[in-house]
Amino acid sequence: MNWIGEIAGLATSFLFTITAIIFTKAGRMVGSQVTNRIRLIFALTYLVAINFIFFREPLPFSANSSRWMWLSLSGVIGLALGDAFLFQAYVSIGARLGSLLLSLAPIFGSILAWVFFDETLTPLQMIGISIALAGIGWVVIAHEEPADTPHGHTRRGVLFGVLAGLGQAAGLVLSKQGMAGDFSPFQANAIRMLSAVIFIWLWAIIEGQAGGTIKAIGKQPKILWLIALGALIGPVLGVSASLLAIQHAEIGVASTLMALPPVILLPISYFVFKEKVGWQAIAGTFLAVLGVAVLFLA
Repeated sequence: MNWIGEIAGLATSFLFTITAIIFTKAGRMVGSQVTNRIRLIFALTYLVAINFIFFREPLPFSANSSRWMWLSLSGVIGLALGDAFLFQAYVSIGARLGSLLLSLAPIFGSILAWVFFDETLTPLQMIGISIALAGIGWVVIAHEEPADTPHGHTRRGVLFGVLAGLGQAAGLVLSKQGMAGDFSPFQANAIRMLSAVIFIWLWAIIEGQAGGTIKAIGKQPKILWLIALGALIGPVLGVSASLLAIQHAEIGVASTLMALPPVILLPISYFVFKEKVGWQAIAGTFLAVLGVAVLFLA
């Protein structure tokens, strides 16, 4: 059985888990928005080099205009706007509830894929997705944030969290449209990243934050190596793996497997950061793993 899409989805979760730890540390040093802008530049640089080495062109100029249109739109909605909404949700309602709302992405993705691609899920796949999402939600809800984490459960924060999940799902759906056929995930990622970089830096210039971003990095230049490492693991390898996942699996299945970082972070938090882990979080982890197993069996 061909499990390329499912395996790529799981790999995406592990890569995003690692990069989340890296960017959390970087974000605390120079700010999440500064980190986001700089990481996209590093990611685009890596992808240009990868495409030049393996495909003999820095960007996939040989791709037709339809691919460029769909993938560029995907980059703006998924990488630029989606992440921006997610960061705002974290600020307004905290990482716990923000992550929970982001886990709505598989549901949004399944609905959008059904509307635009006529993708249907088998009853067993729907059961697996439901079990996995329940486990993810249980882990996130059971996790206790530090006392200094900003909360404030405002309607605005909840709206941003929902929009982040919708942005991620829409980005994947648009990517699948742009990758129709046998288009390389690295080439697709380069187009998405280019559009995200242009959009987010134009946004920063309009808001007058571009200069502040450069100054923030200038004050702590050593942070660049950390952001560069995170950009390679997440936006380059992680996002490319996610594109491979949606290319070879249903969007609902792939996005569910990609929603596992809160679960994967659980043992890391316990063994590495010595955080307390309750029985609810452990039960939620097993439930999420069971859902993933059902997806593979389906």
